[in-house]
Amino acid sequence: MAADDDRALFMISVAAELAGMHPQTLRLYERRGLVHPQRTGGNTRRYSQRDVERLRRIQELTELGLNLAGVERVLAMEEQMISLAAEVQALQVRLEEAMRTMAAEVERIERSHRAELVPVRQGQIVHIGRARRRF
Repeated sequence: MAADDDRALFMISVAAELAGMHPQTLRLYERRGLVHPQRTGGNTRRYSQRDVERLRRIQELTELGLNLAGVERVLAMEEQMISLAAEVQALQVRLEEAMRTMAAEVERIERSHRAELVPVRQGQIVHIGRARRRF
């Protein structure tokens, strides 16, 4: 969502109308901690577009038969799911980066070993021994 979705634009009466519910219901949802409207200097509630969408989601869940405790749980699980999805996406990016790094390192090691390999014809006997060092 855009940053504009978080701007507190609507008075309680407008937000209630946009959400299709009574202003008293919004006050109840605020007391229950389901919505957190911003407040003006004069302590007037101001709702954002995101708040209105959340109110609509609450209404949708209550119409499905959930009580407010159930709505709280569903909203908490939805928020957790969004958070976990973002975490999975970040981990996927890190995994892909690690895989690219690993593939580059494997390629580097394979290239360094190619210089040490000597071609041998089939049937040729090769003696591999340790070089002696003088100290």
